[in-house]
Amino acid sequence: MSLPLAQWRRLDRPSLAFLLVAFFSGVAGSLQIPTLSLFLSSEVQVRPLLVGLFFTVNALMGIAVSQLLARGSDRRGDRKRLIFFCLLLAMLASLLFAFNRDYLVLLLPGVLLASLGSAATPQLFALAREHADGRGRGNVMFSSVLRAQISLAWVIGPPLAFAIAMRFGFTALYLLAAVTFLLCALLVAAGLPSMPKTPLPSTPPLQAPRHQRRAVLRLFISCVLMWSCNGLYLIVMPLYVTQQLQLPEKLAGLMIGLAAGLEIPVMLIAGALAARVGLRRLMRTAVASGILFYAGMLLTDTVLPLLLLQLLNAVFIGILAGIGMIYFQDFMPGQAGAATTLFSNTSRLGWVVSGSLAGSVAEVGGYHATFWLALAMSVATLFFLWRLKEPSPPSPSALS
Repeated sequence: MSLPLAQWRRLDRPSLAFLLVAFFSGVAGSLQIPTLSLFLSSEVQVRPLLVGLFFTVNALMGIAVSQLLARGSDRRGDRKRLIFFCLLLAMLASLLFAFNRDYLVLLLPGVLLASLGSAATPQLFALAREHADGRGRGNVMFSSVLRAQISLAWVIGPPLAFAIAMRFGFTALYLLAAVTFLLCALLVAAGLPSMPKTPLPSTPPLQAPRHQRRAVLRLFISCVLMWSCNGLYLIVMPLYVTQQLQLPEKLAGLMIGLAAGLEIPVMLIAGALAARVGLRRLMRTAVASGILFYAGMLLTDTVLPLLLLQLLNAVFIGILAGIGMIYFQDFMPGQAGAATTLFSNTSRLGWVVSGSLAGSVAEVGGYHATFWLALAMSVATLFFLWRLKEPSPPSPSALS
């Protein structure tokens, strides 16, 4: 990074707006996602199979919508305006969930509105990259700080969501999410920079060399595998802790919250070290931590070791969430929106994979079998990342 970290201490108005939008949009999302399965089963009263179908359709719809929007956003238009309208659509989706209990309505227009709304996050990071590059600032550190806001939101949001849902009901919960999305839209309108694009030719001015396109494919597979491991863990761990280990239910929430909290310093440290260490080495460190984490889950059955293992989990997910996006952007110069959305879609696809595998694997082989599967996927990820190289010029701006 060309500027020392100290220069980020004095944030300009757009930078502060980026941080606030990231935090509050993260809060709005974390109010809904952890409680969605409970909402569908208790309020909408559908079978577990239909709950799983809802998550799968939601993930697939999100991939299609966000990728379609990303292609257009890199060529024309103003990302600020797109983010604003996406947040308004997310607000409408929350209102629909607040007052509707019909499964098909939630599955079709509800999921479509939610998918359009979720496209705001990758567009926000793409605009942040363009803003940082335009100011000549180190965007790796800024993106890491921005991503840390979402992790901070996930430390706060899920406990708050369960408390509100249990005490005041899901209508109150989704109304709060709708108000939060509206607040984010107003922050976007008032604070984010407007960076309209002039119409571009049919191809972007900067095209990644052929070998870098192969690298993008390897990186895509690696990130999908990593997110799939995390999805397997999040789906199975609460059941493993409460049913097999017979430990208190609150331990599962504590483990998730502790990992989310530890991810914040991990992201900031990784962002600060990116210029010196390199993105590839950081990603390899993340995968190595994941391998040790899932191996530890297979060997551990008491409270303290389970909590201590969350440091490895935080390194695994913190680096993936903070550095993985920058890696995609560096391999796809001139296509910040498409690169950021492609990275976001690796998370969605990871949920599709883990959601499809977790139940069947656990039913056949038990909860330990899912951790063995996550361990095997982590080792496979290391194979793909080992063949990955640092991006070629003209991408060193990511670290300038």
